[in-house]
Amino acid sequence: MSNIVACRIASYGDYQDRAWTHLPELGILFVEIPVPAPGEMEAVQQRLKQSGLVASSLQARCDVTSADAVEVMRPQLDACAELEAKVCFLSAKAGDCDRNLVYERLGRIGDEAARRGVTVALETHPDLAMNGDQALATMRAVDHPHVRINFDTANVYFYNQNVTAVGELQKILDYVASVHLKDTTGGYQEWNFPALGTGVVDFPEIFGMLNYRGFRGPFTMELEGTKGVVRSEAEQLAYVAESVAYLKRIAAFGAEY
Repeated sequence: MSNIVACRIASYGDYQDRAWTHLPELGILFVEIPVPAPGEMEAVQQRLKQSGLVASSLQARCDVTSADAVEVMRPQLDACAELEAKVCFLSAKAGDCDRNLVYERLGRIGDEAARRGVTVALETHPDLAMNGDQALATMRAVDHPHVRINFDTANVYFYNQNVTAVGELQKILDYVASVHLKDTTGGYQEWNFPALGTGVVDFPEIFGMLNYRGFRGPFTMELEGTKGVVRSEAEQLAYVAESVAYLKRIAAFGAEY
C-alpha cells in the first residue's frame, strides 16, 4: 500500500493559482486547503474536479478558548465531510484559559468530528502540542479518538531546543492522524525551511516509523521557505519540485514505492 502524499496549497506562496496545475504534473494528487468560505464550496469542488486533485485535509480556524468553539467548528467539519476530507487540521492554543475547559471543548469537537467521519488533528504549535511531551499530555487529557496530532517535522525544532523530529515523534506515534512534511536547518526559532531532504530532518526514519504502525497519511508537504528570501514563480515551482523529487527518491510514494 502506498502513502497519501499531499501538498499544502500555501506552499506555493504568492503563486498558489499555479499549484492546481503544477501538482498533478509532479504526480501529487492530494492537497490541503483552507475550509471554503461560505458560498464558495461549489467553486472549490469544481476546481478540485478540474485539476484532478483531492482534498485530503482541510485547515480550520477556531479559538478553543471561546465559549462558542464547538459551534464555530460544526460548519467547518461539515465542509470536511462534504469534500470527503478525513482530516481537519487545526492550530489550537489554550493561553490563559482553564486547561480542563479547553480539553472538554476539544472532546466535544471530537464528538462532532466523529459524527462526520472526520478526525481533528492539532498542529505542532504552542501551547498544546509544541513537542512530544506536551502533545502526549494533551492527548491523554482530551482522550478522544477523533482528536489527534498533526506532527510537523520542522516545528519541533523551531519551538524547542535539544530535540529531534524522530525523538519527538516516538513519544506520540499512536496519536498521529496527519503529518506536515517540512525540512529545517534545525535552528531554534529560525525561519529557514529549505527543500525537503536538504535540512536535518530524517524523513526516511519518519516514514518508516509511521508506516510500521500502519499509518499511510496524509503526509502533507508544507514548504514555508526562508525568512527574507523572495522567490520568483519559477523558483517557487522548482522549490516544490525539488521536494517532490526527494520524496520519490526515498520511495515515499509513486511508482518506486
